[in-house]
Amino acid sequence: MGEVLSQSEIDSLLQALSSGEIDADEMKENDERPVKDYDFARPAKFTKEHLRTLEIIFEHYGRLISTNLPVYLRLNVQASVINSEALTYSEFSNSLPNPVILGVVNFLPLNGNIMVEVAANLGFAFIDRMLGGEGKALEKNREFSEIELSLLEKFLVICIRLFREPWKNVVDLEPVLERVETNPQFAQIIAPQEMISIVTLNIKIGDVEGLMNVCLPFFTLEEVMDNLNTKYWFSTMQKNGDENYQELLEEMLQRVEMPVKAVLGRSSISLQDFVNLQLGDIIRLDRQVSDELDVYVGNIKKFTALPGAVKKDYAVRITSVIREEE
Repeated sequence: MGEVLSQSEIDSLLQALSSGEIDADEMKENDERPVKDYDFARPAKFTKEHLRTLEIIFEHYGRLISTNLPVYLRLNVQASVINSEALTYSEFSNSLPNPVILGVVNFLPLNGNIMVEVAANLGFAFIDRMLGGEGKALEKNREFSEIELSLLEKFLVICIRLFREPWKNVVDLEPVLERVETNPQFAQIIAPQEMISIVTLNIKIGDVEGLMNVCLPFFTLEEVMDNLNTKYWFSTMQKNGDENYQELLEEMLQRVEMPVKAVLGRSSISLQDFVNLQLGDIIRLDRQVSDELDVYVGNIKKFTALPGAVKKDYAVRITSVIREEE
């Protein structure tokens, strides 16, 4: 409630107005409040603080991309955040080329979906590399075949799994890839006028460079918007500490698959004998039946074992561990 003037103050004010000491128009100007434009078609649901926090999250995500994709591609991969912005979904979908790689992701446990758009040249580079090529993109983009789409699905699954760690300070995610679309018209996850945030990353696979856009609708992030601020994010990160980070690294290492093989023995035969091999023929090995087998992890000899069986499967029983000094 405004301040109430006494009768004497009112009389003094009227007298100053009549004498010209105070200009009424000047008082009006001072009393006016600044007007701020508000666009109802583009409501400001994402603040600069929200966008900055999303950039921090995806900078972490970019580092994970740079360290995890080379395991599959055997190529140098670099990923970095370019920018983040808020716009309507129609503006984003209208800017998409055709064909395009669009992964529709169920952002569990949050409601709704997000979308990951990857430049077609990155997709073709990934496909070329996975099929034994050098990781080159096509000079002219074309539609993807069924086999190529299955490989792209694997590529997107790898990228989507990496969302969990960067978002851990905000929400414990269990993202699931629902489908892959190559036509933007078939990927309408929200109404055209709904607000979204777009985080753009620049990804370089070998010599091929392209963009990845992550579309995050406000509807999906609404229940965790209060956590999307740098103060909350850093405070949560500090609570986790180095101990949790070490546990995470150990957990990731434990999930790495290693090839293990047991060598029954070795033998050399002529090409003519090899060509004439028939069912029931016997190849003499350089080991006795009672000899221990060499067990290799990758290409390194790590164990010795005896052959046997478990139910209907062949198996080996470890008899000794070969140490590095041996």
